Amino acid sequence: MSSAESQSPSSGAVPEQPPPPHNQQQQEEDESSKSQSKKAAKKEAAKQEKLRRRQEAALESAAQSLSVEDDPLSSNYGDVPLQELQSKVAADVQEWTEVGTLTEALRDRYVLVRGRAQAIRAVGKNMAFLVVREKGFTVQCVVTAQPDSVSRQMVKYAAGLSRESIVDIEGVVSVPTVPIKGASQQVEVQVRKIFCVNKAMPTLPINIEDAARSETEIEKALQAGEQLVRVNQDTRLNYRVLDMRTPANQGIFRIQCQVGNVFRQFLLSEDFVEIHTPKLIAGSSEGGASVFKLDYKGQPACLAQSPQLHKQMAICGDFGRVFEIGPVFRAEDSYTHRHLCEFTGLDVEMEIKKHYFEVMDIVDHLFVTMFDTLNKNCAKELEAVGRQYPFEPLKYLRSTLRLTFEEGIQMLKEAGVEVDPLGDLNTEAERKLGQLVLEKYGTEFYILHRYPLAVRPFYTMPCFDNPTYSNSFDVFIRGEEIISGAQRVHVPEFLVERAQACGIDVKTISTYIDSFRYGAPPHGGFGVGLERVVMLFCGLNNIRKTSLFPRDPLRIAP
Repeated sequence: MSSAESQSPSSGAVPEQPPPPHNQQQQEEDESSKSQSKKAAKKEAAKQEKLRRRQEAALESAAQSLSVEDDPLSSNYGDVPLQELQSKVAADVQEWTEVGTLTEALRDRYVLVRGRAQAIRAVGKNMAFLVVREKGFTVQCVVTAQPDSVSRQMVKYAAGLSRESIVDIEGVVSVPTVPIKGASQQVEVQVRKIFCVNKAMPTLPINIEDAARSETEIEKALQAGEQLVRVNQDTRLNYRVLDMRTPANQGIFRIQCQVGNVFRQFLLSEDFVEIHTPKLIAGSSEGGASVFKLDYKGQPACLAQSPQLHKQMAICGDFGRVFEIGPVFRAEDSYTHRHLCEFTGLDVEMEIKKHYFEVMDIVDHLFVTMFDTLNKNCAKELEAVGRQYPFEPLKYLRSTLRLTFEEGIQMLKEAGVEVDPLGDLNTEAERKLGQLVLEKYGTEFYILHRYPLAVRPFYTMPCFDNPTYSNSFDVFIRGEEIISGAQRVHVPEFLVERAQACGIDVKTISTYIDSFRYGAPPHGGFGVGLERVVMLFCGLNNIRKTSLFPRDPLRIAP
């Protein structure tokens, strides 16, 4: 063996190392101990987590295997059977609390509410949140598992409800320490009982949240790279019942209710009598071909284009002043933003003592009162409409501006707009004149009178000083016409002459003309479309938004 071989370590041998200093050896032992402790801790934590998961799984399995009958708290939740919803013997009336009245004043009070499950969110297996809506107001309800009143099955039941279902909630009112962003009421209901009165289908044709979204919100989302659902007008109308539930629509139709209410109450205070005229008539009430014709027991008939003839006949019957709120039918092939085939007419007719301005005075006072009342009493509704459809409050004067038709034509001419001085104004001319009036007089509500006779109905009285013009007027809001009115022809011979000149078969309106043969006082009146008033007051862009179930040339359902 060579010396080199004798000096090299044998195969597998480890050279001897000098022992480490005492401090280094202790440090290594400490680190080894720590490492083992960490591993042990992790192992124990994993063991505990595994055990916890097994316990949760076992509980979940047990909960799923339990039927409602197995749940000792099952009487606190569930679907209400139809039999219980059928009226039987009158029972003691339960005290219900409306969602809109839930405030801090009811803290710790036990309440019973009914509404729609607008939003549902589960937080684990022991808690669920429901936002319940009633009449446009919303409240957050919290379902938390508790041994004595709320089971996990109940939490699961609440979380599984479909949105827009009708639910009854019983619980205790509490006041959270932070503001509630997702509800109008700044209190919560700690749920003790929850019952579903009627289930909505799991997937709705349109979501209320989408239908309530403003165009501004959609555009902002697009700019941020987010795609939000836009519900178009036809889809809204196809599922109108769902569309009605949005805050804006709730506001629109409550405002519409107030328009009709102010109209009625104001006129009653002015000694008017409410009447109801027939909607089935033998001939056209306005002239022209825009009537819905039908067979009336073998006789030709049509739906009334207005209550015009019969409200005049009521004046001949000595009622003095009358009004009506009722349906009006126009078979016009009009697809504009402001025309419908059926709408609600607000009609007035009254005796005139000296001048047709007496009718215009009623228009002035009525609508200023109406606008004042809406601004005062419908602030929340107007705010709800404005959130989805932003608009500026209507500008109007305490004493309504009156211009003659010739003055209006002159204003348009000076602005470079040429129109027929003896013709009617088209939509563009009306809007331009409205703009000019706003700039010059500071109002979006005004009266234009002395229209050319050729563009008015056959029963309109000509002007005494120039028969080319008439004792008639139109009223405008935001540059669009909402009212037509006039003094009527009350002399039967002249009425026949005017009807024939307008191409109307006198035989079809013989009873109307005959009513003037028995003595008729001078009179006048006007008509306005309810839907158009609301549309323009709220600055909306389509009359279909203010018709509950609109009827136009393409729509007769729902």
